[in-house]
Amino acid sequence: MIKRRAVVAGYFYPSNSKELLQELEEYMPVRPAINAYGAICPHAGYVYSGHVAGDVYSKLKPKDVFILIGPNHTGYGSNVSMMTEGEWEIPPGNIRINEKLAQKIIEKVPFVSDDIQAHIYEHSLEVQLPFIYKLNPQATIVPLTLKILSLKECLILAQGIASATEELELSNNTIIIASTDMSHYLPDDMARRVDSLAIEKIRKFDPEGVYNTVLENKISMCGFIPTVITLYATKFLGAKEVQLIQYATSAEVNRDYDKVVGYLGAIII
Repeated sequence: MIKRRAVVAGYFYPSNSKELLQELEEYMPVRPAINAYGAICPHAGYVYSGHVAGDVYSKLKPKDVFILIGPNHTGYGSNVSMMTEGEWEIPPGNIRINEKLAQKIIEKVPFVSDDIQAHIYEHSLEVQLPFIYKLNPQATIVPLTLKILSLKECLILAQGIASATEELELSNNTIIIASTDMSHYLPDDMARRVDSLAIEKIRKFDPEGVYNTVLENKISMCGFIPTVITLYATKFLGAKEVQLIQYATSAEVNRDYDKVVGYLGAIII
């Protein structure tokens, strides 16, 4: 079996299983569960964005399948890379890939590549896994890592994801997660201002608006493509609205207000 090793354990989050689970307990207090189609979560080190991600995951009704869509920071692999078999390792245990759903998506969307190279060193999906494991240790995943896509390609991929999920009768038991941070290395006030432009389009459930706003305003939102696809796909599956959960910047932790990274948490219902 192909096993994708945890590469940012001990760096983005604790490598000790007991310590990690204790940290997740703090980030994920027990709350009333929301039956969600999807969510938008940050992927920085937990010291910076774990409270935002935990705020989202603690509100999600546990489901059995998580489609994870994140940006490709490393440049390795193909433009749209999906692992279709095996499992991902994190300190508390391993999370299996949902092979049937992964293969069905590849059948639907010809430009999706069965590719492991893009995933080996990429952190944007790995940091989601401990939260998912805490929510449901038996959950399976479909991991997608993306470079830049056109709006039309975003739409085609989202249609393929939604169609594959429905054909396998998994749509009621699946959550799609867009992994993204917001603007990078701007002064805090400027980051909040430019991020608010994209966040307003997200709040309005406007994937095309998100795509165009990010490009027109040169917002350094690394996962805007995953966010656009997630908004499209959840809309196809029947979602009606986006609930903004929390926005924060790294300055709230390190007090460096000159160069911050923004973090958004949202739930799609």
